[in-house]
Amino acid sequence: MNRSAGLGVVYAGMLFGLIGGGIAHAADTPGAVLAWGWNAHGQCTVPDPNVHFVEISAGGQHSLGLQSDATVVGWGDDGYGQCTVPAPNADFVAVSAGYDHSMGLAMNGSVVAWGANSSGQCNVPTPNRDFVQISAGFSHSLGLKADGSVEAWGWNSFGQCNVPMPNADFVVVAAGGGFSAGLKVDGSIVAWGWNDLGQCDVPEPNTGFVELATGSGHTLALRADGSIVAWGLVSDGQCNVPPPNADFAMVGAGGSHSLGLKSDNWTVAWGANGNGQCTVPTPNTSFVAVAGGASHSLGLKGVDGDLNADGHVDLGDFDIVADFMSGPETLGLPGFSRASLDIDWDVDVVDFARLQVQFTGS
Repeated sequence: MNRSAGLGVVYAGMLFGLIGGGIAHAADTPGAVLAWGWNAHGQCTVPDPNVHFVEISAGGQHSLGLQSDATVVGWGDDGYGQCTVPAPNADFVAVSAGYDHSMGLAMNGSVVAWGANSSGQCNVPTPNRDFVQISAGFSHSLGLKADGSVEAWGWNSFGQCNVPMPNADFVVVAAGGGFSAGLKVDGSIVAWGWNDLGQCDVPEPNTGFVELATGSGHTLALRADGSIVAWGLVSDGQCNVPPPNADFAMVGAGGSHSLGLKSDNWTVAWGANGNGQCTVPTPNTSFVAVAGGASHSLGLKGVDGDLNADGHVDLGDFDIVADFMSGPETLGLPGFSRASLDIDWDVDVVDFARLQVQFTGS
């Protein structure tokens, strides 16, 4: 589960002492996925060929990866069909792994959901169109519409699907264990649902946020200045951001652990580590995205500016940056954070200039 795909997952650390953990190593190549932590169901065993990934999401006991050809790869526990992508497996622009269900956002703005459906978490409301971002939680799902409103469906025992009014001006959504959170266009965060651990109590000042991620019972939010604010369950230290709390470019929340991607492409992990989910494999370099599952973690390797994961900064990457320059509403779209190369959360001519330097090698 990640921000653009949704980080909602629970039950970290289950049965590790009985079934063990593991690390799956990938070559330090652009578009490869590195996975570490609990591997009892193969959730850290990335299928070959481990190349051309552009987005990742970690679920309860499974993992999802979006490839540059717009197909989805799933691996790990498939007991509910959460790794079996419905046909046709094509034209996806984002993925999100819940505890035991999965979601994919299609190019036409529709949502496809598969896997466990006991709470209706895979029953996408109609009309199924105009979605720009998705997030899968424990047993509920969120979808952000192009008009800034949020659709929520599935398990609702704690009101996690009751979006507070006004349901408008959202740019990012994240589904957690039994709660939900959304980032507004003004940089504030709204959270709703289960709040027994304070996971919905956004600390003051509630402003200046640019990204968020939700775990089982905690929330992470990234500020525009590169610092992280964390709140909710802290029993495993998942809200204790290691110093220096600066220069972060992305956050990821797992069951009871947290991840932060630094602006110079290395990963910091903290919180529960009984399964090795916070032990980042070496070399801890060249990461462009991170995602936290129940007790495992994923990292996507890449090259700054290589937005289509073909191993090169080329004209295709210029096209992607151009696509994001239509306006501030693009903040919630998949891949936005990677297209904002200077981490100012605005895709603009400065990012074109950064690409030009990498493209020419000057």
